[in-house]
Amino acid sequence: VFVQFSPTSQKVEDPKTGQAVDKSVFVIYFQGSEGSMKDRLVKVCTAFGVNMYAWPGSPEIARQRDIFLKTQLQDKDKALQAYQKFLYNEAKDLVASHPRNTTGNSKIEDWRLFCTKEKAIYNILNQCEEGMILRVNVWYPTAEEAQIKGILKSESDKTPDSSGAVLNADRAPKHAMPPTYIRTNEYTEAFQEVVNTYGIPRYQEANPALFATVTFPFIFGMMYGDIGHGMILLLAGLYLVHNAESLRFTQPELFMARYMLLSMGIFATFAGFMYNDFFSISLQLFPSRFEDPDGDGQWSPTYDVTNSGGRGPYPFGVDWAWHGAGNELLYVNSMKMKLSVLFGVLQMIVGLLLRWSNAIYDRSLTDFIFECLPMMMFMLCFFGWMDVMILYKWTHPIDNSPNIINSLICMAMGQQDNNPLWQGSVELAQKLMIYTVLSVPIMLFPKPFILLWQHNREEKKALASGHRLMEDEESAGPSGGHGHGEEFEFGEIFIHQIIETIEYVLGTVS
Repeated sequence: VFVQFSPTSQKVEDPKTGQAVDKSVFVIYFQGSEGSMKDRLVKVCTAFGVNMYAWPGSPEIARQRDIFLKTQLQDKDKALQAYQKFLYNEAKDLVASHPRNTTGNSKIEDWRLFCTKEKAIYNILNQCEEGMILRVNVWYPTAEEAQIKGILKSESDKTPDSSGAVLNADRAPKHAMPPTYIRTNEYTEAFQEVVNTYGIPRYQEANPALFATVTFPFIFGMMYGDIGHGMILLLAGLYLVHNAESLRFTQPELFMARYMLLSMGIFATFAGFMYNDFFSISLQLFPSRFEDPDGDGQWSPTYDVTNSGGRGPYPFGVDWAWHGAGNELLYVNSMKMKLSVLFGVLQMIVGLLLRWSNAIYDRSLTDFIFECLPMMMFMLCFFGWMDVMILYKWTHPIDNSPNIINSLICMAMGQQDNNPLWQGSVELAQKLMIYTVLSVPIMLFPKPFILLWQHNREEKKALASGHRLMEDEESAGPSGGHGHGEEFEFGEIFIHQIIETIEYVLGTVS
């Protein structure tokens, strides 16, 4: 076997990857046109991805083949260039706006909107009942009935064959649960979407999205609090708000979230001023309430630390003297953690109050007595007491102040706390812990058995009248029904109550 290699002077485009690579041309001479030697060489070349070509029988045949291949390559290059030019012109025509409306949509965008509109129309038509006329059952807001009828009448008058649509109001079925319809605007839409990811409120149930428009960006600001980073987020929100129309169809997610980003930037900047943190640098906005008279790094307060009527602390936010202090990290982290606990518990209490309002509106004594009250008792007796401890330590100077975590451990384990907040606080904490523990079985056990008793009572009434009772989630409605259209299952309700109790207890603790 004899092999001769000849590297190419220029890189060659690989037809498989499209990348320019170095190639070598080589010739293998071996004895015999057929046989095991040829089979072995073909296998080796195939394994290495070699492009194999038949060796011409004479120089004349080689020249003819070279001319043929070059001609064929030129023809294919011309065809490829013509096709690419055709594609470029077609794509240019698709993305260009109409000559009569240079600021309007492109042709392909108009086609997309047309297809979307047609798809939506046929999707609605598929929900109609066929016959002499198309009929469909819909839910609509009562307050918009007159507006809907007016639109249908005006559109019907435009049709040449006098065909149109008519809205006939009808009473909903007795056990039907209307769908939830929440009015939103461009500001509240993004916050409503965040709430919907956790769960859509029931019909006529209190909607927490109204509170989320403030609490969500505020708590984000507490976490993200930095003047510099907050200003960057604020400027990004202002840019999105200013260029909203250009994002309406091109970037719908950013268009919807623009006011949320703006609010988050405002609260993050505000929290940054509260923390006095600008890219980890404190700003000397006001005179410090600490001084170092000897210049030895030992700072002493110049305000009334006992809160007995003397000079007050730093006017706004954290004193810049804390920056660079040896215990800065310990102090700032403790402050941020306690603020997070205070506002977190406050937000959960607001959520419980919304649950109270739902139970009162639905006139469900079962939910109010055996869920709302024990949940609030669990929250206030343990976590509310923790907030009281935090605020009391902030407002009352204590010589031997207790550690809040150790006090809570002593409270939960029934141990003696040697550092009470005040005389009798330990006994009060132990009583509150008893109420906290008692609230858990009250949340867990009574409601499923009450629902079982109510179901049996209603079933007896239905059997007496010749009908069989079928309870589902819609018919049960606000009274806390379960089953999703199936028969009443006590086991499912009990398991659901166990899960809900565990989620609440673990959620508050976490």
